Amino acid sequence: MDAAAFFCANYCHGFPLRCDSMIRSALLMVALLTDAEAFRVIGGNVTVVQGGTAILPCYVIDTTDDLTQITWQRKTTEKPRNDNFLTILPRDGAQFVNGRDDRFKYIGNFNDKNGTLQLSNVALKDEGSYTCIFTLFPSGNQKTEIPLNLLVPPFTNIKDNLPTLGTEEVLFATCTAAGSKPPAEVRWLTGALGDNVRSTTNSTHYDNNTTTTVSSLFGVPTREINGHQVQCVISGDSLSREETLPFTIQVYFSPTEVNIRAKSEDSFECVTEANPSANFTWSRSGQSLLQSAVKVEGAKLQLLSLSSDLNGLYQCEASNTYGSKHGQLYVHVASGEVSLDICF
Repeated sequence: MDAAAFFCANYCHGFPLRCDSMIRSALLMVALLTDAEAFRVIGGNVTVVQGGTAILPCYVIDTTDDLTQITWQRKTTEKPRNDNFLTILPRDGAQFVNGRDDRFKYIGNFNDKNGTLQLSNVALKDEGSYTCIFTLFPSGNQKTEIPLNLLVPPFTNIKDNLPTLGTEEVLFATCTAAGSKPPAEVRWLTGALGDNVRSTTNSTHYDNNTTTTVSSLFGVPTREINGHQVQCVISGDSLSREETLPFTIQVYFSPTEVNIRAKSEDSFECVTEANPSANFTWSRSGQSLLQSAVKVEGAKLQLLSLSSDLNGLYQCEASNTYGSKHGQLYVHVASGEVSLDICF
């Protein structure tokens, strides 16, 4: 006599057949519940960098139930409804539902009750929740949810604001970390400049959950600050390591006072300070330079022969995008000797 028959014979004298059916159903339910509680569907949270490959783990352990089908559903940024997109059958293998996406690859093993998927070239549109459903007999459907989170590294750059010489505070440069997820941190390392510069940081959040962070560097554009090295440092969870962008502060100004220096009796050089560097042009007042008698190389003027034909006023013009200045040299040759008069 089994357990159900024993119970009915001793406690259910009035309706033994009905009692036997009810007790057997209850015992089966208890057995199923006990078995369901014993096994587990294993998943997990998945985080991947945009463009990388994600492994979506899903498998059942501690059960002897028969597996008849594995179904995958997704609810993502691109597909906000929780729809089936892949089924896996013992004979037919993996079959796409509602559109094919070859970035998905079934890498599990049906006989091992392993439904793991691989997703390559992951994009922001793929972020969301993936549900893995095992159809088991006699337990029924068992499932687990796998959240897929994306990290998006920023596009980074520094932009020079091209400040010109002055006495008021201006913007030197902006450092940008664009389109990151989660937001990146952007900061300046200014070294010895200390309180001579300051920075501000602003962020813009977009509908696709990315953020652009911009840090701006300010200061007074003086000659003393020109040429100083600073660094923009960008960090965040989407970066494997900090990114450092070097930057040289450039203060732009037209040529200052032009000096003409005698390098030898017959060679002269035009000197000035400018940013960007000046271009130099030599000319002769009232007439053209004698190509056979002088040699010009940038800022340098050389007299090739000492004759009275060279007598006259020479001008050196220094110029760049922001302006120009000039210096003058008067040359007088008599009896093979040169007398000079340098004018500023």
